[in-house]
Amino acid sequence: MTRIAIAGAAGRMGRNLIIACNEAEGMQLTQALERKDSPSLGSDSGIFAGLEPNQVAISDQLDPTAFDTLIDFTHPSATTRYVDFCVSHGKKMVIGTTGCDAALEQKLADSGEQIAIVYAPNMSVGVNLCLELLHIAASVLGDSVDIEVIEAHHRHKVDAPSGTALKMGQVIASALGRDLDECAVYGRQGQTGARKRTSIGFETIRAGDIIGEHTVMFADEGERIEITHKASDRMTFARGALRACAWVTQQEKGLFAMRDVLQIK
Repeated sequence: MTRIAIAGAAGRMGRNLIIACNEAEGMQLTQALERKDSPSLGSDSGIFAGLEPNQVAISDQLDPTAFDTLIDFTHPSATTRYVDFCVSHGKKMVIGTTGCDAALEQKLADSGEQIAIVYAPNMSVGVNLCLELLHIAASVLGDSVDIEVIEAHHRHKVDAPSGTALKMGQVIASALGRDLDECAVYGRQGQTGARKRTSIGFETIRAGDIIGEHTVMFADEGERIEITHKASDRMTFARGALRACAWVTQQEKGLFAMRDVLQIK
């Protein structure tokens, strides 16, 4: 039985992760974590997630003797602290935090030399399949098309573009031999001039309770290809995270992506 700690347990994703952990074979929730000022502290995490009581109270203290793998879908600042903790105590991690900067991603790469980490801005099986399709499409279409990434999320999401949208852009840029930092265009306003063929555009929508929608448009004159993923339930991300947990328990160390978990060649 793999003992699981869940960070951000009182949040939208946290509650779904608790449910997914309850469903998953071979997984046992042993710690549910929240920030020190959370009103949820002390609550039974099972009841909080809409389940039967599980006797795991939501706490602000991480006990290294009580878990094997930490699932973290929180904030880059909290993720940084959790990575340091897990490296210090030899614990494994599954990280779905978005908005991580280059410094934190380098920290994850360095930490992968000591512990096993699965890091993905999106744990959905469908999204990770889309990433492979995007690589194929970009490789085949090359510089003959205009490429736009359009994403939509709920009004409470704090980072933009989404981590998934940026990952899609990185996959496409890599397939085309481009540097995303140099070719990305984030939104347009005013007299922007004609579009550069080599640019990759990003458009962001924040509205209502949209869980997550991503469309990549490959547009040529006379035809257009669109690859779209729409999430209608956060459980798709939570179940993907538990699948990653089951896989990472078999790894000694390294920084891995969902394509490793899904064994996509």
